[in-house]
Amino acid sequence: MAERGPRTTLDQWRVLQAIVDHGGFEAAAEALSRSQSSVSYAVRQLEERLPLALFARDGRRAELTDAGAALLRRARALVAEAHALEHYAATLAAGWEAEVTLAADLISPPSFLMPALAAFSESAPQTRVRVLEEVLTGTTDAIVDRAADVALIGNMAPPGFLGEPLLDVEFVAVAHPEHPLNRLDRPVTDSDLRTQRQIVVRDTGRQGRDSGWLGAEQRWTVSHVRTSVAALEQGMGFAWVPRDVAAEALAAGRLAPLPLETGGTRRVTLNLVLVDRDGAGPAARALAAELRASAARFTRAHAGGQRA
Repeated sequence: MAERGPRTTLDQWRVLQAIVDHGGFEAAAEALSRSQSSVSYAVRQLEERLPLALFARDGRRAELTDAGAALLRRARALVAEAHALEHYAATLAAGWEAEVTLAADLISPPSFLMPALAAFSESAPQTRVRVLEEVLTGTTDAIVDRAADVALIGNMAPPGFLGEPLLDVEFVAVAHPEHPLNRLDRPVTDSDLRTQRQIVVRDTGRQGRDSGWLGAEQRWTVSHVRTSVAALEQGMGFAWVPRDVAAEALAAGRLAPLPLETGGTRRVTLNLVLVDRDGAGPAARALAAELRASAARFTRAHAGGQRA
């Protein structure tokens, strides 16, 4: 019986994933805290052992071949599952986790999220908390890549994961009180919106998906919803923002709702995802429980249309 040659290793697949996710060999080496030569060597070994060309090289540039892209899709699941297995083993060995990671969509109301984190810190003072603030598909990526233990996602959970509805987040169209859209003395139409600058928050996911009304000819893109609010307070444009985030500016008169003909408000359901339900440790489960309890309090406090 012929002896099999060397097999591929999980580390090599991790290197391949890092090269694609970080945009090149040099950036991958930095992200992995390795030399660029060791990253290149891992890819050469992987290509020799498959054997397939994973990258098409053109001078200093390297792009995935079709075969490389197909294998990477399978490798992502393999790397994520290995990470989950390692995490589960560490949880079993140590009892409560030393660290728990929460991926939270930026639409998560601070008046809901902060009390939950405060309560968790009292019940698990020995556990570090890492919060990943994500937008749109950034939270999806954190779940699929198993980069988080618990996630708050402002849309459906990705396939293979269960989402639990927590609360509704209300978005409201706003601008500065002296913005031209707030001085029309009539309902604002889509045509009016198209003539003005819209402030949008960038999707942090790999796919960079757009969402919401994006019909304005002028558009500024920022990385955080609070940057959007700051720009709106300076009269730089209009946007739909979570009412809870804009509550202070609205109450102080620094922002005013736009009198839209229709669509001035909309709601998005925030879902809780326990990323590894079977392997989740006590800290991850305790954090999820505090998020549920805080969501219930938030919903009661904002019932009857008195949403923050």
